[in-house]
This record gives sequence, C-alpha cells and structure tokens, in this order.
Amino acid sequence: MWMQLSTRLGVASLAVCSGLLLGQQKAHKNHANVPDQSNTLICVKGLPGCDISSLTPDQIKQVGQASKQRNLDYCMNGSTLCDPTRLSSTESKAVDASRYRRNLEKCLQGSPTCNQLLLTAKDTASVRTSAAERNFDKCMEGSATCDPLRLTPEQSKGVQATQMRRNLDHCMGGSPSCDPLRLSSTELVQVHAAALRRNLDRCMDGSFTCDPLALDEAQAKAVRSALDRRNLNNCRAGLASCQPLELRDADLAAAREAFRSRNVEACKRGLPACDPSLLNGPEMAAVTEAYQQRRGRTRNQPDSKQ
Repeated sequence: MWMQLSTRLGVASLAVCSGLLLGQQKAHKNHANVPDQSNTLICVKGLPGCDISSLTPDQIKQVGQASKQRNLDYCMNGSTLCDPTRLSSTESKAVDASRYRRNLEKCLQGSPTCNQLLLTAKDTASVRTSAAERNFDKCMEGSATCDPLRLTPEQSKGVQATQMRRNLDHCMGGSPSCDPLRLSSTELVQVHAAALRRNLDRCMDGSFTCDPLALDEAQAKAVRSALDRRNLNNCRAGLASCQPLELRDADLAAAREAFRSRNVEACKRGLPACDPSLLNGPEMAAVTEAYQQRRGRTRNQPDSKQ
C-alpha cells in the first residue's frame, strides 16, 4: 500500500514539473516573437541608434511614413533639412503655397530677406503700399532712415509741418538741435523771449551759465538783489562761500553779529573754532559759567570703575 502511494505521488510530481517546464518554454518562445518596440520608437522618431536590420516589414513601413511626414514638415516650415525630391505633387503644391506666404509676410514687414520677384502683381502693389506707409511713419518721426523722395505731395506737406513744429519745440526748449533758420519771424520772437527767460532763471540761481550781458536793467537789478541775499545768508551761516567785501554796511553788521553769536556758542562748548579774544565781559562770564557747569557734571558722575 505504501509503495502504491509513493508511486502515485511521484507520477503526480513529475506531471507538475513537466507542466511548469512546458509553460516556461512556451512563454520564452512567445517573448522571443515579440518585436523590440524601443528600437521601433527610435527609428520612427529618426533618432540616432536606430537598428533598421531588426525591423519587421510593418515596422519599416511605419518608419518610412514617419520619415516622409518629417520631411514634409521641414519643407512646410522652410527648413534647410527639407528634401523636395521626396515630395508628391500634392505636397509640392502645399509647400510652394506655404513658401509664398512666408515670403509675402517678409515683404509686407520690410524684411531684407524678402524676394519681391516671387510676388504676383496684386501682392507687389500691397507690398509697395506697406513700404510707403512705413517710410511716411519714419519721416513723421524724424528718423534718419526716412526717404523724402518716396513721399507723395500730400505726405510731404504733413512731414514738413511736423518737422516745423518739432523744430519750434526744440528751439523753445533751448535744444542744440534747434535750427533758427527754419523759424518764422513770429517764432523767432517767441524763441528769443524763451531764451531770455531761461537766462534770467539761471542768473537768479547763481548758475555759471548765466549771461549778464543778456539782462536788461530791471533784470540785472533783480539778479543783483538775489545774489546779495544769497551772500548775506552764506555769511550769516559762516559758510566758506561768503564774500564779506560784497556786503553792504548794514548786512556786514548783521553778519558780524551772527559770527559773534556763533563764537560765543563755540566757546561755551569748548570747540576749536572759539576765539576768546573776541569775547566781551558778559560773554566771558557766560563761557566761564558753562565750563564750571560742565566740570560739576563731570565730578558728580559715578566712577565707572567702582
């Protein structure tokens, strides 16, 4: 009985092992028949590393269609990678139409790569109109690339009027680009008055660009008063720009009084600018009291070492 049971178990185990072995062989065989999809994808995308020899006929057909489509895209976009010999008649017409549209856009935009010889008569007229409008805009803006010879009589009038207004603005603002010879008699009067006002402002501010010879009597008097006030303020403040010899007697006295006040304060504070020889009795007493107070505060301070 035990021998029969052992025989049956051995037969069952052998059957199981045989089934597993046959399943593995079948799976391996099926896997070997599956084509390499990664290589196919590389070939379809036209990437380096493609192994054409391992492709199946269907895969070769797929790769060829992808290559034709890439070439068509290159040709439609005007790429140097385009091979026109691979195009069909229908594709060639589409590529020619795309190339014509790109060239037309370049011509309408004034691109130097435009080939006007490829345009039709209708599109050539449109390109000329666009070029004339761009030239007119440049002339209106005062651009150096403006071509006045290409302007129509009406455009020339508009450009001249704009240039006259621009020149007047430059002259009124004192710009070096002003051309006085292009001004009318009325404009010359306006520009001259504006120049006098600018010169008066510079003189009132004490600018070195002031031209005193361009001032009339009333302006010169006003400028002189402004300069005297500025000099007096400088002297009262003790600035180095003070010109005491230009002060009037009353202003000189006021400047001296301001100096005495500053000297007293400097002496009270013990500053190097103090001139004790200029102190009178009451001022010396005030300075002495300030020194005593300062020494008293110093004695009353606690010793930091303690």
